[in-house]
Amino acid sequence: MSKPLIIVTGQNGQLGWELSQIATNYSQQFDFLFTTRDSLDLSNPDSITPFFEKYKPSFFINCAAYTLVDKAETENETAILVNATSVGAIAKACAEIDCTFITISTDYVFDGNGASPYLTNQPTAPLNFYGKSKQLGEALALQNNPKTIIVRTSWVYSTHGNNFVKTMMRLMKDRAELKVVGDQIGSPTSAADLAFALMHIVQQHLDGNTHYGIYHYSNEGVISWFDFAIAINKLAGFTCNVLPIITSEYPTTAKRPAYSVLDKSTIVSDFSIPLIDWKISLEKCIQQLKS
Repeated sequence: MSKPLIIVTGQNGQLGWELSQIATNYSQQFDFLFTTRDSLDLSNPDSITPFFEKYKPSFFINCAAYTLVDKAETENETAILVNATSVGAIAKACAEIDCTFITISTDYVFDGNGASPYLTNQPTAPLNFYGKSKQLGEALALQNNPKTIIVRTSWVYSTHGNNFVKTMMRLMKDRAELKVVGDQIGSPTSAADLAFALMHIVQQHLDGNTHYGIYHYSNEGVISWFDFAIAINKLAGFTCNVLPIITSEYPTTAKRPAYSVLDKSTIVSDFSIPLIDWKISLEKCIQQLKS
């Protein structure tokens, strides 16, 4: 009897890569197919139907995205194609073969004016075009496939790819002083932890615990980018002097939310997913990077 097939897009991204690292742990239950832009290009939605004619997955985990937040302000069309149009098309293709669709979204769908963790059903109001493209992708996915799971996350980092942790470590190694924004608040997310959470959801579904809709996942704890940088500096053993600045002192093309803490209670209650403190996961990542 053939095993259920899980297709994962974005193999070269942080989350797709982390899923590829743990796939062997699940090889007795599932077959996996990891795609790159060469095998499934989300900037070309026409490639989706032929892909699904060839493969018939039971689960489709979309980790591919257009994530260049500042560039999205001018590259509107590409951001919409990858983050919305293709997401909607994949959701529709999944619905036609009764495939569960899991897609990753972002804290950037919120305006950042909150003061308590954002609930999954709170109104969205993105500040930037990247957030708008992800918001539209969410809407199209839910509209096109009732068996859709959207997982919003925040501040993702990994030993792989480009991210805040690796950038900080590179800069701290060479600089005596570094200024980091201290008035944007959120929760870091280890892509490795998120990968395990996604596979936990897939296993729960296979065991008959089926829930759909919007969920939030990040590591536990609420900090600023400055706090995050201080922790990286200390755990990596650097002596860089890290100073806090306010957002207006570090202007970016796209606006960032000031507060983007996500309420994770529904992912815990529906799927019994354990939440891990951000410091524990950061320490593990830095140890791996240093070794």
